[in-house]
Amino acid sequence: MKTSGGSDAMKRRAGESAAAAVSDGDVVGLGTGSTAAHAIRRLGDRVDAGLDVRGVPTSFASRELAVEEAIPCLDLPDAVGPDGPGIDLAIDGADQVATGGGEEDTGSGARGDAPVSGGALIKGGGAAHAREKLVDAAADRFLVVADPSKESPRLDRSVPVEVLPAGRTAVAAAVREAGGEPTLRRAERKDGPVVTDNGNLVLDCAFGEIDAPASLAATLSSIPGVVEHGLFVGLADEIHVGTESGVRVDEA
Repeated sequence: MKTSGGSDAMKRRAGESAAAAVSDGDVVGLGTGSTAAHAIRRLGDRVDAGLDVRGVPTSFASRELAVEEAIPCLDLPDAVGPDGPGIDLAIDGADQVATGGGEEDTGSGARGDAPVSGGALIKGGGAAHAREKLVDAAADRFLVVADPSKESPRLDRSVPVEVLPAGRTAVAAAVREAGGEPTLRRAERKDGPVVTDNGNLVLDCAFGEIDAPASLAATLSSIPGVVEHGLFVGLADEIHVGTESGVRVDEA
């Protein structure tokens, strides 16, 4: 369920804007998807010009592109282990970005009168959200790159949920009890389901308009058999949105 939307030029502007935030000596989380790929290519240009950085890829695809661009790579355990350098910032895309305009999600299921701050994300269109969340959460700063088609006052796309193959049926039943409708993601160019880099399956779970993303995130995380879900709440620091004429940078 990879998403389409804004023009390649918009995606390139967003990716290159985030790549400009990288400083010499940084360790950078390298996201997955077409917009993050523009950031990786721009970092490759900067490395070729003498920038000293190391990347932490979030998927097989982002690692391949980093190698192609001659960006030195670290595995996540080496970056965040006891003797690791840490991750200074991560750059990653999103399938949908909440801009706010609803009621506050307290994380407990209650909703107050304050406006939603925005910045909650749905990710996982490329089925890499488990590794993406590990890297994005470990980074000191997380920069989201997107085009305007990904913005919405509230999240309402299906939420990708990576599940252990043996737990697929049980997880699907629990998702239905939580008010969602799960669909096993099928591969596009072969028979059978999508299999993640981790060897698991993906359920795309439709909940309609998500009024309380933090509460839903907690519910999904508590289901046995769920490896990771695509709700990213409270992780983003900046949203770089490529437009027809430039880039808009919003604090999350």
